[in-house]
Amino acid sequence: MDLGARSDRGSAYAELSRLVRGTGLLDRQPWRYATRIALVLGCLGVLGVVFVRLGPSWWQTAVAAAVAMLLGQLAFVGHDAGHRQIFRSRRANEVLGLVCANLLTGISYGWWVDKHNRHHAHPNTEGRDPDLMVAPLSFTPGQAATQRGLRALFVRHQAALFFPLLMAEGVHLHGASVRAIVSRPGLRHRPVEAGLLVLHFAGYLGAVFLVLSVPQAIVFILVNQALFGLYLGSSFAPNHKGMPILTEADDLDYLRRQVLTSRNVRGGRLLDALLGGLNYQIEHHLFPSMPRPNLRHAQPLIRQFCTEHGIAYHETTLIQSWAQGLAHLRTIGTGATRQGND
Repeated sequence: MDLGARSDRGSAYAELSRLVRGTGLLDRQPWRYATRIALVLGCLGVLGVVFVRLGPSWWQTAVAAAVAMLLGQLAFVGHDAGHRQIFRSRRANEVLGLVCANLLTGISYGWWVDKHNRHHAHPNTEGRDPDLMVAPLSFTPGQAATQRGLRALFVRHQAALFFPLLMAEGVHLHGASVRAIVSRPGLRHRPVEAGLLVLHFAGYLGAVFLVLSVPQAIVFILVNQALFGLYLGSSFAPNHKGMPILTEADDLDYLRRQVLTSRNVRGGRLLDALLGGLNYQIEHHLFPSMPRPNLRHAQPLIRQFCTEHGIAYHETTLIQSWAQGLAHLRTIGTGATRQGND
């Protein structure tokens, strides 16, 4: 891979940053977020009325599915707050993030922000990116070679099991959040986060079991959490899975490290809304604080800049992005099978 001259590598991102700042694309747009949040909360309110009016009915599974989508949208807002895309003030972003994450979706804001920042600092870097350390999946031959027993069997079939596994992602996020609150040292706002999580789970479980029969409540929770996890996982997975995986030996500057490990997903405004702007992953990784509404406007400028500097800019459809990610998992699984047979 041609990394370019060191002088160019040191100055290219600074040049791009000047271009982007000059267009005003880093300016915050809190009113746009206010409209989006009001719309999501309004839809949640309507579903709440429908939920109560329906009462103990198996039609509540449809409500569970719709709520999963809206919780995913709130998680995207929490993501943007974590990157300080919404307000200039750190405190204002934290307050909104705590409400969207802890109170409304049941995910620890502080735990997730720390994990996600480490991903941004070392995207797709073996041993550094926490998103490459997701048991029981293996993303590198080295990871696959260490698996034994049932884990090794899982890795061999991990491509086929990937989307079913995502249905457990919601439960995993809740569990990891609780563990972080209980035992993680240095977590900011621990008492606040703990209180908001308790309110979330008490309100969620209380409403479900008060309105529905026990079997219906259990089915509601299973459907809601499975689709919530599948929605979030399907939105984040296309961004990096199947893209080059780096090691500590790879001498890449910030610009190339972010662009070469990221994948954009083509689509219109509907896809932008469904994926929370994460389909502009290259732009987001280069400028994490850029407000979500500005990402689509930054894309032509950044794509042209990458072309002029000979940096591969990868963009594909949503289906193709999933296919590329699954192909990578299948390749790793196949390699593990061969090693096991040697």
